[in-house]
Amino acid sequence: MEKQSMVIEHKSYARVGLLGNPSDVYYGNTISFSLGNFWASVRLEPSVDLVIVPHPSHDLVQFNSISHLVNRLQNEGYYGGVRLLMAIVKIFHNYCKENNITLHDGNFTLSYDTNIPRQTGLSGSSAIVSAALSCLLDFYKVRRLIKVEVRPSLVLNAEKELGIVAGLQDRVAQVYGGVVYMDFGKNHMDELGHGIYTPMDIDLLPPLYLIYAENPSDSGKVHSTVRQRWLEGDKLIRSTMEEVANIAVEGRKAILEKDYNKLAALMNHNFDLRRRMFGDDALGAMNIEMVEIARRVGAASKFTGSGGAVVVFCPDGPSQVKQLEDACHSAGFAFQPVKVMPSFLNEIDLQTVGSK
Repeated sequence: MEKQSMVIEHKSYARVGLLGNPSDVYYGNTISFSLGNFWASVRLEPSVDLVIVPHPSHDLVQFNSISHLVNRLQNEGYYGGVRLLMAIVKIFHNYCKENNITLHDGNFTLSYDTNIPRQTGLSGSSAIVSAALSCLLDFYKVRRLIKVEVRPSLVLNAEKELGIVAGLQDRVAQVYGGVVYMDFGKNHMDELGHGIYTPMDIDLLPPLYLIYAENPSDSGKVHSTVRQRWLEGDKLIRSTMEEVANIAVEGRKAILEKDYNKLAALMNHNFDLRRRMFGDDALGAMNIEMVEIARRVGAASKFTGSGGAVVVFCPDGPSQVKQLEDACHSAGFAFQPVKVMPSFLNEIDLQTVGSK
Protein backbone atom coordinates (compact mmCIF):
# COMPACT_ATOMS: atom_id res chain seq x y z
CA MET A 1 0.00 0.00 0.00
CA GLU A 2 2.89 2.35 0.75
CA LYS A 3 4.03 2.24 -2.86
CA GLN A 4 0.53 2.95 -4.17
CA SER A 5 0.38 6.18 -2.16
CA MET A 6 3.54 7.33 -3.97
CA VAL A 7 1.84 7.43 -7.36
CA ILE A 8 1.66 11.03 -8.59
CA GLU A 9 -0.71 12.11 -11.32
CA HIS A 10 -1.22 15.56 -12.83
CA LYS A 11 -3.47 16.92 -15.55
CA SER A 12 -2.64 19.87 -17.75
CA TYR A 13 -5.35 21.39 -19.89
CA ALA A 14 -5.52 22.72 -23.43
CA ARG A 15 -5.38 26.49 -23.73
CA VAL A 16 -7.07 29.25 -25.72
CA GLY A 17 -5.24 32.39 -26.79
CA LEU A 18 -8.09 34.88 -26.38
CA LEU A 19 -6.45 38.16 -27.37
CA GLY A 20 -3.03 39.43 -28.46
CA ASN A 21 -1.60 36.28 -30.01
CA PRO A 22 0.82 35.85 -31.73
CA SER A 23 2.53 38.90 -30.15
CA ASP A 24 3.91 36.85 -27.23
CA VAL A 25 6.88 35.90 -29.42
CA TYR A 26 7.42 39.58 -30.28
CA TYR A 27 7.62 41.25 -26.84
CA GLY A 28 3.86 41.85 -26.89
CA ASN A 29 0.88 41.21 -24.61
CA THR A 30 -1.69 38.41 -24.57
CA ILE A 31 -4.68 37.12 -22.65
CA SER A 32 -5.05 33.33 -22.54
CA PHE A 33 -7.03 30.86 -20.51
CA SER A 34 -6.96 27.21 -19.55
CA LEU A 35 -9.54 25.17 -21.51
CA GLY A 36 -11.25 22.46 -19.46
CA ASN A 37 -12.71 20.66 -22.49
CA PHE A 38 -9.45 18.79 -23.21
CA TRP A 39 -6.41 17.75 -21.21
CA ALA A 40 -3.28 15.62 -21.00
CA SER A 41 -2.49 13.59 -17.89
CA VAL A 42 0.87 12.25 -16.76
CA ARG A 43 1.37 9.54 -14.16
CA LEU A 44 4.61 9.06 -12.23
CA GLU A 45 5.22 5.90 -10.24
CA PRO A 46 8.43 5.10 -8.32
CA SER A 47 10.35 2.23 -9.96
CA VAL A 48 13.72 0.46 -9.94
CA ASP A 49 14.73 1.85 -13.34
CA LEU A 50 13.78 5.12 -14.99
CA VAL A 51 11.16 4.15 -17.58
CA ILE A 52 9.25 6.23 -20.14
CA VAL A 53 6.20 4.25 -21.24
CA PRO A 54 5.05 4.61 -24.89
CA HIS A 55 1.35 5.41 -25.29
CA PRO A 56 -0.58 2.50 -26.87
CA SER A 57 -2.00 4.66 -29.66
CA HIS A 58 0.06 7.89 -29.80
CA ASP A 59 3.43 6.11 -29.82
CA LEU A 60 2.41 3.21 -32.02
CA VAL A 61 5.31 1.14 -33.39
CA GLN A 62 3.41 -2.04 -34.32
CA PHE A 63 1.08 -2.05 -37.34
CA ASN A 64 -1.09 -4.65 -39.02
CA SER A 65 0.10 -3.72 -42.53
CA ILE A 66 2.31 -1.32 -44.46
CA SER A 67 -0.75 0.75 -45.46
CA HIS A 68 -1.71 0.98 -41.78
CA LEU A 69 1.73 2.43 -41.04
CA VAL A 70 1.58 4.89 -43.96
CA ASN A 71 -1.97 6.06 -43.14
CA ARG A 72 -1.01 6.49 -39.53
CA LEU A 73 2.01 8.66 -40.39
CA GLN A 74 -0.01 10.76 -42.83
CA ASN A 75 -2.67 11.45 -40.20
CA GLU A 76 -0.64 11.63 -37.00
CA GLY A 77 2.94 12.35 -38.06
CA TYR A 78 6.02 10.69 -36.56
CA TYR A 79 5.82 12.19 -33.13
CA GLY A 80 4.14 10.87 -30.02
CA GLY A 81 4.67 11.94 -26.42
CA VAL A 82 7.68 9.84 -25.38
CA ARG A 83 10.15 12.41 -26.74
CA LEU A 84 8.29 15.18 -24.86
CA LEU A 85 8.60 13.33 -21.55
CA MET A 86 12.29 12.62 -22.14
CA ALA A 87 12.95 16.27 -23.00
CA ILE A 88 11.32 17.70 -19.86
CA VAL A 89 13.17 15.21 -17.64
CA LYS A 90 16.45 16.43 -19.16
CA ILE A 91 15.56 20.15 -18.93
CA PHE A 92 14.32 19.75 -15.33
CA HIS A 93 17.48 17.88 -14.30
CA ASN A 94 19.79 20.46 -15.90
CA TYR A 95 17.89 23.39 -14.37
CA CYS A 96 18.15 21.85 -10.90
CA LYS A 97 21.86 21.17 -11.38
CA GLU A 98 22.56 24.74 -12.55
CA ASN A 99 20.60 26.17 -9.62
CA ASN A 100 22.09 23.91 -6.93
CA ILE A 101 18.80 22.14 -6.27
CA THR A 102 19.60 18.67 -4.95
CA LEU A 103 17.52 15.79 -6.30
CA HIS A 104 17.22 12.44 -4.50
CA ASP A 105 18.36 9.25 -6.26
CA GLY A 106 14.97 7.55 -6.71
CA ASN A 107 13.83 6.40 -10.16
CA PHE A 108 10.37 6.50 -11.67
CA THR A 109 8.15 5.34 -14.50
CA LEU A 110 6.37 8.03 -16.52
CA SER A 111 3.28 7.37 -18.63
CA TYR A 112 0.79 9.73 -20.25
CA ASP A 113 -2.60 10.02 -21.88
CA THR A 114 -4.25 12.87 -23.78
CA ASN A 115 -7.56 13.71 -25.42
CA ILE A 116 -6.46 17.06 -26.89
CA PRO A 117 -7.27 16.95 -30.63
CA ARG A 118 -4.11 16.99 -32.74
CA GLN A 119 -3.11 19.94 -34.92
CA THR A 120 -5.85 22.18 -33.57
CA GLY A 121 -3.69 24.92 -32.07
CA LEU A 122 -4.82 23.95 -28.55
CA SER A 123 -1.30 23.23 -27.22
CA GLY A 124 -1.44 19.46 -26.93
CA SER A 125 2.34 19.00 -26.78
CA SER A 126 2.96 21.53 -24.05
CA ALA A 127 0.08 20.08 -21.99
CA ILE A 128 1.95 16.76 -21.80
CA VAL A 129 5.17 18.54 -20.86
CA SER A 130 3.63 20.77 -18.19
CA ALA A 131 1.78 17.84 -16.59
CA ALA A 132 5.07 15.91 -16.48
CA LEU A 133 6.87 18.88 -14.93
CA SER A 134 4.25 19.00 -12.16
CA CYS A 135 4.86 15.30 -11.45
CA LEU A 136 8.63 15.89 -11.24
CA LEU A 137 8.20 18.85 -8.87
CA ASP A 138 6.21 16.64 -6.49
CA PHE A 139 8.31 13.48 -6.84
CA TYR A 140 11.48 15.38 -5.95
CA LYS A 141 9.63 17.69 -3.49
CA VAL A 142 11.09 20.84 -5.09
CA ARG A 143 7.87 22.74 -5.83
CA ARG A 144 8.83 25.51 -3.41
CA LEU A 145 12.30 25.82 -4.98
CA ILE A 146 11.25 26.42 -8.60
CA LYS A 147 9.29 29.63 -9.03
CA VAL A 148 5.95 29.52 -10.83
CA GLU A 149 7.14 32.23 -13.25
CA VAL A 150 10.09 30.07 -14.31
CA ARG A 151 8.10 26.89 -15.00
CA PRO A 152 6.60 27.95 -18.37
CA SER A 153 10.16 28.58 -19.61
CA LEU A 154 11.18 25.04 -18.59
CA VAL A 155 8.23 23.64 -20.56
CA LEU A 156 9.14 25.79 -23.58
CA ASN A 157 12.81 24.79 -23.37
CA ALA A 158 11.85 21.11 -23.43
CA GLU A 159 9.90 21.72 -26.63
CA LYS A 160 12.76 23.78 -28.12
CA GLU A 161 15.00 20.74 -27.56
CA LEU A 162 12.77 18.97 -30.08
CA GLY A 163 12.70 21.80 -32.61
CA ILE A 164 9.15 22.90 -31.71
CA VAL A 165 8.87 26.63 -32.39
CA ALA A 166 6.54 28.38 -29.96
CA GLY A 167 6.13 31.20 -27.45
CA LEU A 168 5.61 31.34 -23.71
CA GLN A 169 1.90 32.24 -23.54
CA ASP A 170 0.55 28.69 -23.97
CA ARG A 171 2.80 27.36 -21.24
CA VAL A 172 1.90 30.21 -18.88
CA ALA A 173 -1.81 29.43 -19.27
CA GLN A 174 -1.12 25.75 -18.62
CA VAL A 175 1.07 26.30 -15.56
CA TYR A 176 -1.14 28.97 -13.97
CA GLY A 177 -4.63 27.89 -15.03
CA GLY A 178 -7.54 30.33 -15.11
CA VAL A 179 -7.35 33.50 -17.22
CA VAL A 180 -3.97 35.23 -17.34
CA TYR A 181 -2.95 38.61 -18.73
CA MET A 182 0.67 38.42 -19.88
CA ASP A 183 3.10 41.25 -20.53
CA PHE A 184 6.15 40.09 -22.50
CA GLY A 185 7.79 43.54 -22.69
CA LYS A 186 11.46 43.40 -23.74
CA ASN A 187 12.71 44.90 -20.46
CA HIS A 188 11.37 42.15 -18.20
CA MET A 189 12.05 39.42 -20.75
CA ASP A 190 15.72 40.48 -20.86
CA GLU A 191 16.03 41.14 -17.14
CA LEU A 192 13.94 38.31 -15.65
CA GLY A 193 13.85 35.77 -18.48
CA HIS A 194 10.05 35.73 -18.29
CA GLY A 195 7.09 38.08 -18.62
CA ILE A 196 4.84 39.59 -15.98
CA TYR A 197 1.81 37.35 -15.51
CA THR A 198 -1.38 38.68 -13.91
CA PRO A 199 -4.25 36.26 -13.18
CA MET A 200 -7.78 37.57 -13.88
CA ASP A 201 -11.16 36.50 -12.48
CA ILE A 202 -12.60 33.77 -14.76
CA ASP A 203 -16.15 34.94 -13.96
CA LEU A 204 -15.50 38.14 -15.92
CA LEU A 205 -15.56 36.23 -19.22
CA PRO A 206 -18.82 35.92 -21.15
CA PRO A 207 -19.88 32.46 -22.49
CA LEU A 208 -17.45 31.43 -25.24
CA TYR A 209 -17.52 28.62 -27.79
CA LEU A 210 -14.99 26.48 -29.59
CA ILE A 211 -15.01 25.43 -33.25
CA TYR A 212 -12.41 22.95 -34.45
CA ALA A 213 -11.76 20.55 -37.28
CA GLU A 214 -11.79 16.92 -36.18
CA ASN A 215 -9.64 15.95 -39.17
CA PRO A 216 -7.44 18.98 -39.78
CA SER A 217 -5.84 18.47 -43.18
CA ASP A 218 -5.39 22.06 -44.27
CA SER A 219 -3.50 23.91 -41.59
CA GLY A 220 -1.77 26.18 -44.09
CA LYS A 221 0.56 24.73 -46.65
CA VAL A 222 2.77 27.78 -47.08
CA HIS A 223 5.53 28.51 -44.58
CA SER A 224 5.06 31.96 -43.05
CA THR A 225 7.81 34.58 -43.43
CA VAL A 226 6.46 36.83 -40.65
CA ARG A 227 9.22 35.99 -38.14
CA GLN A 228 11.98 36.71 -40.63
CA ARG A 229 10.36 39.95 -41.76
CA TRP A 230 9.92 41.08 -38.15
CA LEU A 231 13.61 40.39 -37.43
CA GLU A 232 14.55 42.37 -40.53
CA GLY A 233 12.55 45.34 -39.23
CA ASP A 234 9.73 45.19 -41.83
CA LYS A 235 7.60 48.27 -41.01
CA LEU A 236 4.22 46.66 -41.79
CA ILE A 237 4.96 43.60 -39.64
CA ARG A 238 6.43 45.65 -36.78
CA SER A 239 3.54 48.13 -36.61
CA THR A 240 0.85 45.45 -37.07
CA MET A 241 2.38 43.27 -34.34
CA GLU A 242 2.31 46.27 -32.00
CA GLU A 243 -1.39 46.68 -32.83
CA VAL A 244 -1.96 43.00 -32.01
CA ALA A 245 -0.20 43.41 -28.65
CA ASN A 246 -2.30 46.48 -27.88
CA ILE A 247 -5.47 44.44 -28.46
CA ALA A 248 -4.66 42.48 -25.28
CA VAL A 249 -4.10 45.72 -23.34
CA GLU A 250 -7.48 47.09 -24.50
CA GLY A 251 -9.06 43.66 -24.03
CA ARG A 252 -8.02 43.47 -20.39
CA LYS A 253 -9.77 46.80 -19.77
CA ALA A 254 -12.87 45.65 -21.70
CA ILE A 255 -13.07 42.38 -19.73
CA LEU A 256 -12.63 44.13 -16.36
CA GLU A 257 -15.43 46.52 -17.33
CA LYS A 258 -17.54 43.69 -18.82
CA ASP A 259 -17.71 45.67 -22.09
CA TYR A 260 -18.49 42.63 -24.24
CA ASN A 261 -19.26 44.59 -27.40
CA LYS A 262 -15.72 45.92 -27.23
CA LEU A 263 -14.42 42.40 -26.59
CA ALA A 264 -16.21 41.15 -29.74
CA ALA A 265 -14.71 43.95 -31.84
CA LEU A 266 -11.21 43.22 -30.48
CA MET A 267 -11.48 39.49 -31.20
CA ASN A 268 -12.42 40.18 -34.82
CA HIS A 269 -9.73 42.82 -35.20
CA ASN A 270 -7.12 40.42 -33.77
CA PHE A 271 -7.87 37.91 -36.53
CA ASP A 272 -7.94 40.56 -39.25
CA LEU A 273 -4.48 41.76 -38.22
CA ARG A 274 -3.14 38.20 -38.24
CA ARG A 275 -4.57 37.69 -41.71
CA ARG A 276 -2.96 40.92 -42.92
CA MET A 277 0.48 39.76 -41.75
CA PHE A 278 0.37 36.06 -42.61
CA GLY A 279 -1.79 35.95 -45.75
CA ASP A 280 -4.48 33.43 -46.65
CA ASP A 281 -2.14 30.79 -48.08
CA ALA A 282 -0.27 30.47 -44.78
CA LEU A 283 -3.48 30.47 -42.71
CA GLY A 284 -5.17 27.76 -44.78
CA ALA A 285 -8.65 27.71 -46.31
CA MET A 286 -10.20 25.44 -43.66
CA ASN A 287 -8.98 27.65 -40.83
CA ILE A 288 -10.33 30.78 -42.50
CA GLU A 289 -13.68 29.04 -43.07
CA MET A 290 -13.99 28.34 -39.33
CA VAL A 291 -13.62 32.05 -38.61
CA GLU A 292 -15.96 33.04 -41.43
CA ILE A 293 -18.71 30.59 -40.40
CA ALA A 294 -18.96 32.42 -37.06
CA ARG A 295 -18.86 35.83 -38.68
CA ARG A 296 -21.66 34.96 -41.07
CA VAL A 297 -24.05 34.62 -38.12
CA GLY A 298 -22.73 37.84 -36.55
CA ALA A 299 -20.46 36.22 -33.94
CA ALA A 300 -16.91 37.34 -33.13
CA SER A 301 -14.16 34.81 -33.82
CA LYS A 302 -10.41 34.30 -33.97
CA PHE A 303 -7.82 31.51 -33.83
CA THR A 304 -7.12 29.95 -30.44
CA GLY A 305 -3.51 29.54 -31.51
CA SER A 306 -1.95 29.30 -34.94
CA GLY A 307 -4.96 27.63 -36.55
CA GLY A 308 -6.99 24.43 -36.31
CA ALA A 309 -9.44 25.79 -33.75
CA VAL A 310 -11.37 29.03 -33.29
CA VAL A 311 -12.75 30.73 -30.17
CA VAL A 312 -16.13 32.42 -30.64
CA PHE A 313 -18.25 34.92 -28.73
CA CYS A 314 -21.95 35.21 -29.61
CA PRO A 315 -23.05 38.68 -28.42
CA ASP A 316 -26.71 38.03 -29.33
CA GLY A 317 -27.04 35.04 -27.00
CA PRO A 318 -28.68 31.59 -27.28
CA SER A 319 -30.46 31.99 -30.63
CA GLN A 320 -27.19 33.03 -32.27
CA VAL A 321 -25.39 30.13 -30.57
CA LYS A 322 -27.96 27.69 -32.00
CA GLN A 323 -27.57 29.19 -35.48
CA LEU A 324 -23.79 28.83 -35.24
CA GLU A 325 -23.97 25.26 -33.93
CA ASP A 326 -26.19 24.25 -36.88
CA ALA A 327 -23.86 25.96 -39.36
CA CYS A 328 -20.82 24.18 -37.87
CA HIS A 329 -22.47 20.76 -38.03
CA SER A 330 -23.52 21.36 -41.64
CA ALA A 331 -19.92 22.30 -42.50
CA GLY A 332 -18.48 19.27 -40.66
CA PHE A 333 -16.84 21.20 -37.82
CA ALA A 334 -16.99 20.27 -34.15
CA PHE A 335 -18.67 22.83 -31.87
CA GLN A 336 -18.55 23.00 -28.06
CA PRO A 337 -19.22 25.49 -25.25
CA VAL A 338 -15.93 26.53 -23.68
CA LYS A 339 -15.20 25.43 -20.12
CA VAL A 340 -12.67 27.76 -18.44
CA MET A 341 -10.61 26.09 -15.71
CA PRO A 342 -9.84 28.06 -12.53
CA SER A 343 -6.27 28.65 -11.33
CA PHE A 344 -4.19 25.53 -10.62
CA LEU A 345 -1.77 27.18 -8.20
CA ASN A 346 -1.67 25.78 -4.68
CA GLU A 347 -0.38 27.47 -1.52
CA ILE A 348 3.21 26.35 -2.09
CA ASP A 349 3.12 27.63 -5.68
CA LEU A 350 1.71 31.00 -4.61
CA GLN A 351 4.52 31.42 -2.06
CA THR A 352 7.04 31.29 -4.92
CA VAL A 353 5.32 33.98 -7.04
CA GLY A 354 7.41 37.11 -7.26
CA SER A 355 10.02 35.72 -4.85
CA LYS A 356 13.69 36.32 -5.47
